[in-house]
Amino acid sequence: TAIAITEQPVSVSVPVGYSFTLRCRAQGRTTLQYQWFCQYQSDCRLIPGATNQDLPIIAEQTQLYTCRVNDLHRNAVFSDWVKVEVHQCVARGLPPRLWQGEPVIVLNPSEQWVEVGQPLQLQCAAMGVPAPSYQWYRNGNLLEQQKRKKLWITRAKLSDSGTYLCCASNNHGEHWTNAVDVHIGLSFPLSFTGTCGSGKFFGKIALLVGNNCYQHHPNLMAPVRDVFELSRLLEHLGFQVVSLLD
Repeated sequence: TAIAITEQPVSVSVPVGYSFTLRCRAQGRTTLQYQWFCQYQSDCRLIPGATNQDLPIIAEQTQLYTCRVNDLHRNAVFSDWVKVEVHQCVARGLPPRLWQGEPVIVLNPSEQWVEVGQPLQLQCAAMGVPAPSYQWYRNGNLLEQQKRKKLWITRAKLSDSGTYLCCASNNHGEHWTNAVDVHIGLSFPLSFTGTCGSGKFFGKIALLVGNNCYQHHPNLMAPVRDVFELSRLLEHLGFQVVSLLD
């Protein structure tokens, strides 16, 4: 209670080589002393000479940082741990030359084909100072629980199909990822003229059955040819086709 942190450092997401400053401010009854620490993977260490309220950094690798504040009576408090996320591979021209820290998308999600019951994962990433927050949408509807870079659904359902996109935002503005389609489907056993196989189909599926041999009806003229021609047409229209004969 003798020391109160009045300004916490904030997490950032920046390109490699970017220069910025972490800030920590505190109030106490006596003179205060500051010491910054960093953690990379499981290794936490004191940063030599980092004894000011401000910590200048040139981004090299993703790390965690905290600041210890103590007074002359051996009271001490630590700031929040913050993450400095460093993007090693950023496309040429990003961030913009006059970048003020607004969100910039550096990784868009990709189209997914997922079987029912299997995990669904979409991923995006954005730079920003402070680090952006994320919100995912499906078919224009907000997904209340999906507020991270990675959207994760443990067991996909047919109702999870749709068009997804994510909004990255901070106090400088917001930016949206590209919209991508997610297709959730079933796996189907396939049988082609007596030869058995297996495969997985998703999205628009056509099942064609060409019967030629009937017990109480004359044989048809050309069911094999009809199935073949119709299969070509449906495939041209974007269907996955399963063809069965007799």
